[in-house]
Amino acid sequence: MGQYGEYFGAPEFAVQIRNGKIDRIQVCRGAPCGATWDAAKRVEGLPVEEAEVRIGLETQYFCSADPSGWDPIHGKSPVHFAGEVHIAALKRAIKKEKS
Repeated sequence: MGQYGEYFGAPEFAVQIRNGKIDRIQVCRGAPCGATWDAAKRVEGLPVEEAEVRIGLETQYFCSADPSGWDPIHGKSPVHFAGEVHIAALKRAIKKEKS
């Protein structure tokens, strides 16, 4: 996928935490629709625990996938799946920052 694959695909974040809050979040790779970048802006400054939940909700809000679609394998709509994938990516970035 070349350069496209470097910037778009499964989300990947880098974060800086200060005083228990997300001080800075960088999107290393995100969704082609742009939801990752929009959602990331909304979690800067939030407490870590709140940001972990909020990134999923914000991603669902900005996601352009058809919410009426249903994935029979995961039992979720694409929008809900996108939210969960972003939550997991942010948790990985937070864990990496804390280690």
